[in-house]
Amino acid sequence: MERGVQRWIVDISRWTPSPTQLSIAISLLPSHEHSSIARYVNIEDKKRAFVSRLLQYALVHEMFGIPFDEINIRRTVEGKPYVVFDKVGMEFPNYNFNVSHHGNFVAIASEPFCLVGLDIISRGLRVEQTTPELINCFSSCFSSMEWHEIMSAGTSNDVLKELYRYSCSHLAPMLLMLGYLCRTWMRIRVSEST
Repeated sequence: MERGVQRWIVDISRWTPSPTQLSIAISLLPSHEHSSIARYVNIEDKKRAFVSRLLQYALVHEMFGIPFDEINIRRTVEGKPYVVFDKVGMEFPNYNFNVSHHGNFVAIASEPFCLVGLDIISRGLRVEQTTPELINCFSSCFSSMEWHEIMSAGTSNDVLKELYRYSCSHLAPMLLMLGYLCRTWMRIRVSEST
């Protein structure tokens, strides 16, 4: 892959920290990241959010050599992460990355010049996940108009169908339009540490 183009995916299924261990790990991130992870009630959701933040800092460090404690990652109004840095003299002044997590996977993708989108959706819902919990997972993903349409769908099942319909409707045109870029995912190497 060309410099600046990265595709990383992490399977977190075998990482089973206790709540205390996870809290210690989260405390290593900058303090402004803590509240966005703490809002999750379920430890699995917290794990995904933590690994997502960790991947962002690791990516920025690897691409630019910025020390971990000097990396400044913020979010747009829509919740998309971006790195704040002095763009003068930077190799990629428009560097763009995005993260997604669901089920056992957390992924990050980056592009040096183009906007990049990423969305992971597990094929099956956890049995114990209620409709309100699922809606909470997608809370920052849609506009207020889209949320009105989703929440006005009717029954709990209708709300879920509408939620998935909106999720897929956002993703499908991007994949069709940018499908040729998806071929870079074919070169992912998976290494498993013991």
